[in-house]
Amino acid sequence: MYWLVGSLVIIAMMGVLAVADNVAMPIDMPLLNVVSATGLLWLLVIFTIILLSATQLNSPSVNTQSTNKTRSVSSPNDVKLSLFSKYFLFGLLAIGLVVGSALQALVAHQQAETTKITDSIRVQALVRIEGISDSVYDASTDSGYRQVAVVTHLMPLVAELTPQDLADSTRNYSKEENNSLSKSYSDNFEKKPNNHIEYRVLLNAYPKNTSNNDSFSNLNDLQPGDELFMSLALVPLSTSKQAISNPSGFDGYRWLRGRHIDGVANILAVSPLSVSKSNNDEALQQASTSDSYFQRFRTRIDIGRWQLRDHFYRDWPAQTTAEQQARAVTLSLLTGDRSLINRDTKDLYQLAGISHLLAISGTHVLFLAIVLGGAVVLLFNRLCPVVYRYMPRWQVRWWVMIGAAFIYALFTGFDVPAARTAWMLLAIGLVRLTLLPISTMRVLLALAVLMAWQDPYVLWQAGYWLSFIAVALLLKYEDTSYQHTTEALRSSYDEHRSKGDRVLYHALRAGRRMFKLQFWLFLTLLPITLLLFGKASLWGLIVNLFAIGLFGWVIVPLNLLAGLFYLLSPTIADSIWSLVSAIVGNLHELIGWLTSLPALTDAWLYTPVNMAILLMVLLSIVPWLLPRGLLSRWLALPPLTLLMMTVYANQQSLVTVPTLYILPTGDPYISAALLQFPLHNQSVSNSKDRSSLAKDNTSWLFLADHRPTATQTMPSNLTADKLSVSLEQQLGSLSVDKLEGIIVQSSSTVLTDTLNASEQNMVVSAKNSELLPLAVAQLNQQLPVSQYWQAGRSERWSAFQQASKIAAQSKGKTNISAQGCEQGKTWQVASGDLSIQAMTGWSEIGDTSVWDCTIAIDSSVPIQVLRYNAADPLKSLSVNSQTKIADNQLDTDHKNSSLSRLVLDTDTHPRVWQMWSLLCSADSNNDSMRFKNITWLGHSASQMTTDVISRQSINDIITYDDKPLEASLSLNIMDNGVDAEAMSP
Repeated sequence: MYWLVGSLVIIAMMGVLAVADNVAMPIDMPLLNVVSATGLLWLLVIFTIILLSATQLNSPSVNTQSTNKTRSVSSPNDVKLSLFSKYFLFGLLAIGLVVGSALQALVAHQQAETTKITDSIRVQALVRIEGISDSVYDASTDSGYRQVAVVTHLMPLVAELTPQDLADSTRNYSKEENNSLSKSYSDNFEKKPNNHIEYRVLLNAYPKNTSNNDSFSNLNDLQPGDELFMSLALVPLSTSKQAISNPSGFDGYRWLRGRHIDGVANILAVSPLSVSKSNNDEALQQASTSDSYFQRFRTRIDIGRWQLRDHFYRDWPAQTTAEQQARAVTLSLLTGDRSLINRDTKDLYQLAGISHLLAISGTHVLFLAIVLGGAVVLLFNRLCPVVYRYMPRWQVRWWVMIGAAFIYALFTGFDVPAARTAWMLLAIGLVRLTLLPISTMRVLLALAVLMAWQDPYVLWQAGYWLSFIAVALLLKYEDTSYQHTTEALRSSYDEHRSKGDRVLYHALRAGRRMFKLQFWLFLTLLPITLLLFGKASLWGLIVNLFAIGLFGWVIVPLNLLAGLFYLLSPTIADSIWSLVSAIVGNLHELIGWLTSLPALTDAWLYTPVNMAILLMVLLSIVPWLLPRGLLSRWLALPPLTLLMMTVYANQQSLVTVPTLYILPTGDPYISAALLQFPLHNQSVSNSKDRSSLAKDNTSWLFLADHRPTATQTMPSNLTADKLSVSLEQQLGSLSVDKLEGIIVQSSSTVLTDTLNASEQNMVVSAKNSELLPLAVAQLNQQLPVSQYWQAGRSERWSAFQQASKIAAQSKGKTNISAQGCEQGKTWQVASGDLSIQAMTGWSEIGDTSVWDCTIAIDSSVPIQVLRYNAADPLKSLSVNSQTKIADNQLDTDHKNSSLSRLVLDTDTHPRVWQMWSLLCSADSNNDSMRFKNITWLGHSASQMTTDVISRQSINDIITYDDKPLEASLSLNIMDNGVDAEAMSP
């Protein structure tokens, strides 16, 4: 009953947040205006106490003396409620808890809706820094500045402000704040409609987005509590639906909402002067509320975190990258500050499966609490043992541990794992103090529910789930292994063995126990890991065997010891930190060597898991959550069987239906599409060779750059490394471990030497030109690729590929040759069920404007086009399309045809289709009659004309960027759900 109610409470809150986030709800609701979050929290706590008390009251009493049987029967404590009234009371209280929890989540959602930024606007604002930044501003490494802050005194910008203008505003504001006789400036603010509006935003400043890098570099000097004027571009939070366009599948909306961020603020200019805080400190001293005292205490702790980061950041440019990252990880293990860790180090820890070690976990907090608690007890034993007359020794240790745990948790940002440990220490101590018969597992569940009640959005944080589930699994493992350990200790093995044999025996038992524990945690956490992150590293099972012991028994204790010495002698602390950094640096080298082994490169496990599958798992274990005997546990067999069938069906659905996935790349002009077509042991034929397919399906990857050559666009921030990594992850999540071919439909002038400078004027930049070929070279090092078609000329491909391998230090993969993507080039299966041919591309002409290669995919069955959802591949959405209203007079052969064509268009200049109209138009008219349906897929910036659409008899039009094609607007087109926002330029 206890576990069932707790689970229903959390499920109800998650359901309310999910529904409220996707359904438009009125902000002003009468019920929510009456109910407050704090009052509802206390009401839920009272309901819980009543329910637990009623359960305890109706539990059977234990009578050890037979002489008291008659008296115990008549005792009021043993009076039993009737079975119906008991279950009715329990059910009523449980329903009240579930409904109240759902209402608490709804109140939290409505409060967030009322404070969020709804429109984009440029403002001048007074910014107050909260906490420490998530990253530091460094133009040399393209690292941006991200900082949570509160903005007030908003005034819309009518002109661009310079840092000097903001400095003048700072002087005027400080002058008027110091002068109580004159209120002209304050009155000016009072007249502004946005003066009383306050937003909690995430400040952003990136080197690539501004030319004022000198003034932005001073952002790293901002301390918690600092106030200064900035000009900002306020932007609303992106919705979860827009997270589909994120190649990594990271839902930034939920991450920011979980941190109670109202919007994003891009920094335009920064005042070189800060607002004086002397008068503000005086005002804070007059505040007597607990919140104000706590806020000041929290700010002082954050200042200490910032000062410690500043200590680590000194002489940063003079160190090597390896030394920098070793110190950055050392700082992260001490304070939870990961701002100095770069992307490569984070990827290394993810690949090794030890990213959880970078966060401040309960181990850090508990270790420090135990050490300080033991030290204080030792001092009392030596100096003042009389204190034990008034308080037991365990209570002295307990109070010290609680104080140390909460202070250190605040010092590390009070994230979920650290907060959970601090609250667990308090709760377990209270249970022992009050002698309540409550198990540790129940305390853990109660704490999880209380944290969700206090902040419902904590349910959107991955750390919440991983922290509580991991601790629950550890407790469960300890309960099951305790009996085996006790039996082993009782065995007489040690009596007949020598001391050396006993040491070896116990060492082997400890190693075996550690491996079983890691294997247990890996398997049990695998479903939740796949649900939260979409992938899991198989390296984690091996690396954690030695990494957890190294971090838990060597690195973390030394790091905390150095932190304590830092308060007394920074010189000694630096010596210890140097030792810790050396250990971490050697660990990085070891992990890098292990993960670079050619035979062990495939370390990622991609298996689509969604909430529906986990819900089925929960339903299957319901008989174990209910009281014993209420429901037969044999009822779990049908849900488990259905679960296995569903998982198998989901896996098969990814490859049994011909599908073209539009993959997100992070650049609106760079497109990637994956074709998965099921085959049945068919042979393949093309113009040159024949080969048999051992697999049941074939996969082709299509890449293109749609930037028009005649129009100036924003340069791409996408790199080949980012593109290849995201594509590898997306292919892995779709169970693609081999590609039959990659087709780059855009030409690249870096691959040819036969053009002079005047003939290369159509190319936007050399960086954009080499992006796709370089990504192909890197993908070829990660998975087998049979064919590579490249638009345009590619005589320098061999040298280009070899140079990329040398740069990546890759030696294990073979090279792949580039074939020209020329008009007429064809690949097909022998049965004719699938064929791929190039419609355009004439590289023999010395003009890059006609080199782009448009691909036609002809199939015996229609190919469904889905927009890949990186967060949940099983929920990939159907694309929006524009359907041309067909003419009533169709040829009979056209109607009866079973073939379908999907055209993947790439054209950056009108000459491509002009050339096609001159050379291939007549043949296309004959070919189009063979297809029952022709679908066009391209970019909204395509140079496709109305005449070409009519000549190709195109029925459906789809765009990569989900915006309408300009040439289709004049045709008889029926809109099939193009989003209204996509219609805007």
